[in-house]
Amino acid sequence: MNIRHIIKVARPSHWIKNIFVFLPVFFGGGLLNTGDIVVVALAFMAFSLAASAIYCLNDIIDVEADRAHPVKCHRPIASGAITIPQAYTMMAVAMASSAALMLVLGQWRTICVIAAYFVLNVAYCLRLKEYAIIDVCVIATGFVLRILAGGYASGVQLSKWIVLMTFLLTLFLAFAKRRDDVLKMNETGRAPRKNTSRYNLTFINQAITITAAVMLVCYVMYTVSPDVIAQFGTDKLYLTSILVILAILRYLQLSVVDERSGDPVKVAFSDRATQLILLAWLLSFLVIIYL
Repeated sequence: MNIRHIIKVARPSHWIKNIFVFLPVFFGGGLLNTGDIVVVALAFMAFSLAASAIYCLNDIIDVEADRAHPVKCHRPIASGAITIPQAYTMMAVAMASSAALMLVLGQWRTICVIAAYFVLNVAYCLRLKEYAIIDVCVIATGFVLRILAGGYASGVQLSKWIVLMTFLLTLFLAFAKRRDDVLKMNETGRAPRKNTSRYNLTFINQAITITAAVMLVCYVMYTVSPDVIAQFGTDKLYLTSILVILAILRYLQLSVVDERSGDPVKVAFSDRATQLILLAWLLSFLVIIYL
């Protein structure tokens, strides 16, 4: 077992998903508050280590299926580079480190949220991922828990629109990922996941359309909400809806036309158009909130 294999199992590149922990302090105007940044950074690391523990468990449970997969067979646990006992040790170390950081935080509500995330994902690995629709709802709920952890850690009161948008956005991305699974199943005749047979392109396309449409409505409602306008001191937030629409359309293009939306993390790191749209959206909010 070497460091390269440990990193591959822990998947630190997927820690970018935990950036949602910073959303409450970002929208709450606290990015310039060192105290808020420190506590949220601790929550981010605690969440990331808990996520790595879940990745270990997932690879342990799926080891036989991964060995039969043309790509996943190269994962360290499936290939035998890391043994099952070693993987359980890694999982224990990751969770112990996460627990230590949570104790440093000393905020019981944040601790409860991260603990709930861990328990929910253990259930997901053991059983819930086998059920269509429930599987993507669990994934989306995990991201809602991330922003709740960030809100509790920083003391920022979350808008109901932020909670709804987070759930719908990640549900949209999860359905797009399942779309790639359906395409692979149609091409090879073999389901990549146990529940893939409970999806088809007609259902997935409708689900993606519905979640994208409702999410955009929620975003517009957020930007024109009287509370939000009063908080930011401007009624021009609705203009950022243009960038959100462009981001959704670009991801739909990647999903439906290019058929390469299997991993949102890879898309975020590799697609220049998506990066530019997200950067423009981020800069527009930075100007509105902090200048």
